[in-house]
Amino acid sequence: MSHTGFRTQVVHAGEPHEPPIGRPVATPVYATSAFTYASMEEVERVMSGDGPGYIYTRHGNPTVAAFEDAMAALERGPVACAYASGMAALHAALFACGLGPGSTVLASQDLYGASFALLHKVFGAIGVKTVTADFNDLQATRAVARAARPSVLLAESLSNPLLKLCDIEGCAAIARDGGARLIIDNTFASPFLCQPLALGADFVVHSATKYLGGHGDALGGVVVACAEESRAALVSVMRLVGGVLSVWDAHLILRGVKTLALRLERQCDNARQVAGSLRAHPRVLRVHYPEPSPLRERVLRPPHGGALVSIELKDNTRDAAFHFMNALRLCVRLTSLGDVFTGVSHPASSSHREVPAAERARLGITDGLVRISVGIEDIADIQADLNQALEAGAGQR
Repeated sequence: MSHTGFRTQVVHAGEPHEPPIGRPVATPVYATSAFTYASMEEVERVMSGDGPGYIYTRHGNPTVAAFEDAMAALERGPVACAYASGMAALHAALFACGLGPGSTVLASQDLYGASFALLHKVFGAIGVKTVTADFNDLQATRAVARAARPSVLLAESLSNPLLKLCDIEGCAAIARDGGARLIIDNTFASPFLCQPLALGADFVVHSATKYLGGHGDALGGVVVACAEESRAALVSVMRLVGGVLSVWDAHLILRGVKTLALRLERQCDNARQVAGSLRAHPRVLRVHYPEPSPLRERVLRPPHGGALVSIELKDNTRDAAFHFMNALRLCVRLTSLGDVFTGVSHPASSSHREVPAAERARLGITDGLVRISVGIEDIADIQADLNQALEAGAGQR
């Protein structure tokens, strides 16, 4: 480089021409938008798909691929594809099912509010119809499926925000009987607690922002499919729609995945104790938490019931919920979940804000409902903060 001009040197000096000697023990962050090769023949080989390699990060990146490989292993599927958010991942999974004008999706009535918006506003605009059923009533769900003849069934392993368990095996049987495919949003459970593909699901979707990342510092999503044949459709959505996972977020989420089991063990144990103590609290009307049952034993990894607890306050109003949440000193007010710290949200004004009030009431999402994402702090500190906030909130009525 010494014979080139200074302006040229500052651009090209220090750039390695060969990979470093020695294999890194952690996946590097490949912060590059494109990859180069020694010849155009090699570029053509990669572009045409005739050989392995990377050409453009919208088409694939080694850092993102490492996260995808990890998720394929954890969810026991042959193919995983990462996206920029959980909603982008859900969109891709639905697209991979071949939905089009005249298709029908049978969705659980207990879904994240934005999932309903995606179905009605995006897929509805191209002629896809959505019908709902109470997936906790398999007989009624089967009847709706026979009448609607859906192409896709969509549910959550643990529902948002009432934490209802989905009988994934039962729903998979209904889907198979009608020639439909089953998509399970496994965000609330994570693969540590539940592996839906092993229970008969066709696709598993995650908002990787939540338990997979676990530290509130990255945004992402991922789809894992039960069949290699789904790879082309999932990759096509990634490349053409462009909801590509950032390499920086992929790095953070992959690092978070490495401590998933450690975090969830502690969070689940803390959540069990929080649910027990709040159930006896005079200011709490109802606690939503999956208690031991044959269904819980089949769906979730024993002996855990998850790391989330939802409570309805005895004064079941928005003002009471806000007073309680405003009084918290340790727990964090936010609209996300799954972080190492304990976080609280108000579903009626966040996750289900766009759902009409009458529909929220029908589903049991009351104004006094608060969702608690239990963290890894000392359980005594979590309980003390919740208890003092319940007392302080009650005093402000």
